[in-house]
Amino acid sequence: MPLFADVILPLPLPKYFTYRIPEAWRESLVAGSRVVVPFGRTRFYTAIVVHTHNLAPKDYETKEISTLLDAQPVLRRPQLQFWEWIADYYLCAVGDVFKAAIPSGLKIESETQVAPNPEYVADDGTLLKERESLLLDTLRQKGKMNVQELERESGLRNTLLVIRTLLERGAILISEEMQYRYKPRTEVYVRVRIAREEREKLRETFEALKSAKKQIRLLMTYLDMSGFMRRDALREVSRRELLECAEVSPQILAALTEKGIFECYRKEVSRFAQETLRTEPLHRLTPVQQEAYDRIVENFARKSVTLLHGVTSCGKTEIYMHLIDAVVRQGRQVLYLVPEIALTTQLAARLQRVFGRRLAVYHSKFTDGERVEIWNNLLHDSEIQIVLGVRSAVFLPFRDLGLVIVDEEHETSYKQQEPAPRYHARNAAIVLASMHGAKTLLGTATPSVESYYNAQSGKYGLVELAVRYEEIELPRILVVDTGDLRRKRRLARDSNLSPQLVEISRDALQKGEQVIFFQNRRGYAPMAECRLCAWTPRCERCDVSLTYHKYAGALVCHYCGYTQPLPRVCPSCGEASIEIRGFGTERVEEEVERAFPDTAITRMDLDTTRSRKAYEQMIADFEQQKSRILIGTQMVTKGLDFDHVSVVGILNADMLLNYPDFRAHERAFQMMEQVAGRAGRRNRQGTVLLQTACPQHPVIAQVVHHDYAAMYAAQIAEREQFAYPPFSRLIYIYFKHRDETVVQAAADAYVREAAPVFGSRLSSPHTPPVARIQNSYIRRVMLKVETAASVRKVREALHLAHEHLAADPRFRTLTLYYDVDPM
Repeated sequence: MPLFADVILPLPLPKYFTYRIPEAWRESLVAGSRVVVPFGRTRFYTAIVVHTHNLAPKDYETKEISTLLDAQPVLRRPQLQFWEWIADYYLCAVGDVFKAAIPSGLKIESETQVAPNPEYVADDGTLLKERESLLLDTLRQKGKMNVQELERESGLRNTLLVIRTLLERGAILISEEMQYRYKPRTEVYVRVRIAREEREKLRETFEALKSAKKQIRLLMTYLDMSGFMRRDALREVSRRELLECAEVSPQILAALTEKGIFECYRKEVSRFAQETLRTEPLHRLTPVQQEAYDRIVENFARKSVTLLHGVTSCGKTEIYMHLIDAVVRQGRQVLYLVPEIALTTQLAARLQRVFGRRLAVYHSKFTDGERVEIWNNLLHDSEIQIVLGVRSAVFLPFRDLGLVIVDEEHETSYKQQEPAPRYHARNAAIVLASMHGAKTLLGTATPSVESYYNAQSGKYGLVELAVRYEEIELPRILVVDTGDLRRKRRLARDSNLSPQLVEISRDALQKGEQVIFFQNRRGYAPMAECRLCAWTPRCERCDVSLTYHKYAGALVCHYCGYTQPLPRVCPSCGEASIEIRGFGTERVEEEVERAFPDTAITRMDLDTTRSRKAYEQMIADFEQQKSRILIGTQMVTKGLDFDHVSVVGILNADMLLNYPDFRAHERAFQMMEQVAGRAGRRNRQGTVLLQTACPQHPVIAQVVHHDYAAMYAAQIAEREQFAYPPFSRLIYIYFKHRDETVVQAAADAYVREAAPVFGSRLSSPHTPPVARIQNSYIRRVMLKVETAASVRKVREALHLAHEHLAADPRFRTLTLYYDVDPM
């Protein structure tokens, strides 16, 4: 009988922790179950049991598990194994993976509560400082509250030192209380307190109510809705729908309840709409699509991963749906990954028409309660067989995956940036599929260089689909030389719409068609500048210039959220000479409104799509042609399908080409080719106007000719020459500290420690493009290792260097983390 359990805590800790199992749970506690455990002096956390054993730890005294939360595990095979793989490969703690994987509603934590001490009396001659007095007065007025509530009520910030002082004086009391975040949604239901066979009693009830017409109407409505008089099973009726259908007030129901005719009860209900969905059969594949489908199936017989390289609008989604149908018929499950929440709106409607309630959608715009409900539905083997989701969907508790589809596999949105684990969902999904014995299909019109290399070298299967649906031609791409237009003064300095783009767009709108303008920068203008002394407002906490947002009337830092008003005069030279420079989507929208004053316009960027409903409403409005022009950032490049778009304007290609990164040209091609693919669907060729000041750039020619092969050939030759992926594994090692001298010393010390192992594979510390974020200075070290190198040996060498650094007292408050396969 096991005496101890090793558990994962939702904290960035380098190892598991061992706790004693109370005797009552020694037989029932199993791996994958949630337990509540004490950690530190006062805190309690939800932990996941990894395994049980009889070996007591030697270096610390074990504490006892406080609570067992589950009769059954909340994880399935092979989720723990998958978590450990992510932690090992992406060089982070498994606790980081736990924190990212499990919905917050399934993690119970203790929260510090602060209360006034009723027995506190100030010592003679001791005066509280102003902040201490204000905090204590707030507590006496409001009573016990957590730190966040206390700061909100008192109006103070950074109160921890004040709280510590008051605690030392005995003026306040501190306690820990468990916080249960998830509560099942319940609804009031109604049932009649008369059995079906009691017909005489029912007749007497009607006789007693003959003078109360509304009460009779309510009773009759219930009998009809519940099927009381029929032989089939009684249908449960909610209070809300009964009152709506009977068109009576709650007081009528209360009266019948007091008479003992009705009784009310609460029932757990779903947070998702439960309307009846009518499904329709799959569409027949075209001969070209059928050939691609058959080749995918053939490839799956030989390889676990296949790349579908299909041009935009070739019908990849239809092929996906036939593959999904085949897997679902076998009783297995499907994970369908998309890079952006925006895509789920259109895809969900399309998939639901075929698969009905067997489909679930999962993304970060859902409330925590909704995510917990989806998790539990999968865990308890509900009817869900297909999950359509963004990158976090890889962590769901699948029973038996048969197929993973990674749509738009090239997208950088699949890479988690902050916080850890900094995993890539495409690569993680391939590993997850292998653990389930499932197949993985990567689909895109513009494959990542790494994926296409793997397909060309035979590691992946490859299926290419070069013909659009119904053989519609790829859009014609016209290049507009904005540099030449500005030299000839045919394009104003404060304009971003060329005369050609305005003319072609106006013609399309007059024909009842739609237009998309693509500008990959949100806000009104990227920067403000004094035209006399060139002063530029910069963030106080980060090493970046501030972006002007006109709707907010403020300059905003896109890294930390810092804001300040746009100054009227230059603080450097004192002149009223501040100008805004450049174009964001907000400024483009303003110019488009002037050019097309009577046209409905939608702007889709991070500022306008912060809620789930905002995405859905914008896409629905554009689909239904309630808006005729769509202005957007890279959100509009990702697989959206609009029937009436005939013109796409790429407003500033140079901004994409001139980014300081070895993937810049690959990404520029992908982004422009993808947004171009939104034009010309349903029986007509579209037109794309590509505005650039560098029309001779080789990537521009590749986009004009839709020549992915030329882009790939140029990029793969360059990558091989400089040993970049796919010819190496790339790891960025980041160092952060509030003192710039400390962060530089730490980076230098780390390189000295690791250099004997890695040699020239390890770069010297350098300053990244953004060298300070939220008052922390940053240094970066780049490590290139051969793809055949042992992941375990690389990890051990890096961790050894990390441990030596941590032993130095100067670096105790240093933050060090790894970004494996950075994007």
